[in-house]
Amino acid sequence: MAESAITRPSLLLRIRDTQDRRAWTEFVEIYAPLIHGYARKHGLQSADAADLTQEVLRCVAGAAGRLEYDPGRGSFRGWLFTIVRNRLRNFLAGQRRHRLEDGGRPLEEWPAPEEDASALWDREYEQRLFVWAAAEVRRECQPETWRAFWLTAVEAKSGKEAARILGISQAAVYLAKRRVLTRLKEYVQQLQAE
Repeated sequence: MAESAITRPSLLLRIRDTQDRRAWTEFVEIYAPLIHGYARKHGLQSADAADLTQEVLRCVAGAAGRLEYDPGRGSFRGWLFTIVRNRLRNFLAGQRRHRLEDGGRPLEEWPAPEEDASALWDREYEQRLFVWAAAEVRRECQPETWRAFWLTAVEAKSGKEAARILGISQAAVYLAKRRVLTRLKEYVQQLQAE
């Protein structure tokens, strides 16, 4: 597997520069699906969830230049969750004020954001980190290395079976799996540190 081209500085520091397209692309890849998924789980249609996601990302972009990391004040993820939850509440409150004229779902049935929704947010964040890290690691490694990892770690095939499928030794399968797992952990730890 190839090493990353650069040592990644803190993503939160990098997004302070609105011209850093790479940082913003990475930020959007990680957080947009998280925000969109959270909105969908709270009853928004896909288009409304996309609008909410864009609104939250605009809010973050507007505040990015002033972001100062202070662990004593809480985590970035917590701050982002507060923005998402408040925007979702505002959206749902606005929808409740208007009557649906086209026979859509009664507004009284729309779920309100849960007060203790942070557990759901945290779980989805962890899943999103893994998906993002897996995509990054997959780009770095040879297809055979990724396939050996996937067969053994995800599809739960034995090393012997994976070796047979791939036409390589069992030792090569286990080495590939270990390398991919190591890189996955590095990516996730890097993001969690931010």
